[in-house]
Amino acid sequence: MAAKLHPSILVYFMCLMILSLGPNHLAPCTAQVQSFVYSGFQAADIILDGSAMVQPGRLLQLTNSSDIIGYAFHRAPLHFRGGTVQSFSLSFVFAVQSEFDKESSGGMAFFIAPGRNFSGAMPGSFLGLFNASTNGRPDNHIFVVELDTFGNGEFKDIDSNHVGIDINGLISIESHTAGFYDDDTSSFTNLSLNSGDPMQLWVEYDAQTTQIVSTLAPLGAAKPRRPLFTTTANLSDVLQNPSFLGFSGSSGSLSTLYSVLGWSFAMDGPAPAINITNLPKLLRAHREARSNVLEIVLPIATATFITAVGITIFLLVQRHRRYGELREDWEVEFGPHRFSYKELYQATEGFKDKNLLGAGGFGKVHKGVLPVSKLEVAVKKVSHESRQGMKEFITEVVSIGRLRHRYLVQLLGYCRRKDELILVYEYMPNGSLDKYLHCEEDKPTLGWTQRFGIVKGIACGLFYLHENWEKVVIHRDIKASNVLLDGEMNGRLGDFGLARLYDHGTDLQTTHVVGTLGYLAPELLRSGKASPLTDVFAFGTFLLEVACGQRPIKQDNEDKDAMLVDWVLEHWHNGTLLQTVDTKLQCNYEKDEAS
Repeated sequence: MAAKLHPSILVYFMCLMILSLGPNHLAPCTAQVQSFVYSGFQAADIILDGSAMVQPGRLLQLTNSSDIIGYAFHRAPLHFRGGTVQSFSLSFVFAVQSEFDKESSGGMAFFIAPGRNFSGAMPGSFLGLFNASTNGRPDNHIFVVELDTFGNGEFKDIDSNHVGIDINGLISIESHTAGFYDDDTSSFTNLSLNSGDPMQLWVEYDAQTTQIVSTLAPLGAAKPRRPLFTTTANLSDVLQNPSFLGFSGSSGSLSTLYSVLGWSFAMDGPAPAINITNLPKLLRAHREARSNVLEIVLPIATATFITAVGITIFLLVQRHRRYGELREDWEVEFGPHRFSYKELYQATEGFKDKNLLGAGGFGKVHKGVLPVSKLEVAVKKVSHESRQGMKEFITEVVSIGRLRHRYLVQLLGYCRRKDELILVYEYMPNGSLDKYLHCEEDKPTLGWTQRFGIVKGIACGLFYLHENWEKVVIHRDIKASNVLLDGEMNGRLGDFGLARLYDHGTDLQTTHVVGTLGYLAPELLRSGKASPLTDVFAFGTFLLEVACGQRPIKQDNEDKDAMLVDWVLEHWHNGTLLQTVDTKLQCNYEKDEAS
């Protein structure tokens, strides 16, 4: 009769067998994503950042205002076996609601990224994931599915209503106008992302074929058999182990609500179905509450009410003296681009001198932090010559605010108060280039490579203004003090307070001669017509200023004013051109580039 094995001995031998398989056959102990499904986010295992919040009705709202960013991350990271990205699939239900019909700015995105820190990212077209310096860098290690509601030529967007797949930057490897293909007729039906209607997006990645499939449909419709588009990318070459997945919502100058109603995800299999009957309701504006409150409060005590009214009037008068603005009927159409004076007053702490960035003939510039979005801005007060033409001037300001280019400082909006016009720009932390060229004691000398890179960047930005935008933009004040340096010391052309816009192919109009002495083209002084060529002349003078380290009007040996252009030409005629290169470079420059 065979002897019976004791249970403890059986357990012992089973443990030996498991351990003999080695660590590669053991399940990881750390928490990680395999699959999940959320039909609402009240108890979801997510981390929120920025403006994102879960509303009482279980709705995940990423943004609720203008110029802000919101994030939602799944708490557990993604782990990939052997460093190879496995197949995965996801689906989510979203909605985009804008304060103006058919107009929105920015966009939202699903992403898989190496971390949760996007502190340097910009709102608007950058989707809260990149800025001008980080966009497109291969070390970003990020996969993005963008839902873009703003067409940006710099990022080669196909339109202002599309779905795209991005790798490490905002130029999509594949994109398609939002919509779906009918299963019966194969006809394509457009969907407006910013319609306010919920939609469902499906994305699948096949690790063997490296194929990415994206499908879109209105909420409630069956998933179309034909996808919106298909592309390929080996995500094992992109993503790091571990990675994190989540959403970003990023609004620009228009207040836009980016919301997620449901979300599902799975590794190595289809994403679980979202229960669309249990999704949260979208937020809608309700405007009756105020009148109901007044009807209840007014009858309570007439005497108290009159006293309160008197106090309120007094406070309003005092407030108007501080925050009073000039508004006219025609400005209604520019509402989204107009800041309140109160907002800018608070942002700059009352325009205190401690926040002063600079001052010149056209006004003072203060640093500010917008109260709600916490976005750093540069606020410039300028004087307009007269009320005549103000509407046309504001129209151009708002149009220029739509410019998007990595080498241009973005104009965010404006405000009017009394005889002042206030322009609000993106803040550049390293200030203006002229302070580095003309030796402020606390500024380091820029090397030749840095200078050459700055000049090339400004040339790209100027070409975009003259040739690549929907209108011809003539800057009219190109100079070193209007070239600002971002956090990565990239040069960006700013201060569009004197800029003029024209349709391509139209005749230029005679205007008052404006600009800065030393940069003005001779033909501008004769004809009064600013053109792309007069901008190019100013850029040429700026180029000499950067290379020579001299101001456009310099002192000659007899302490008389001399034009930098004439001084360089004289050396060129004498064959001594390289003697004009900035002596602070100590001959550390490329002679071919300098000459």
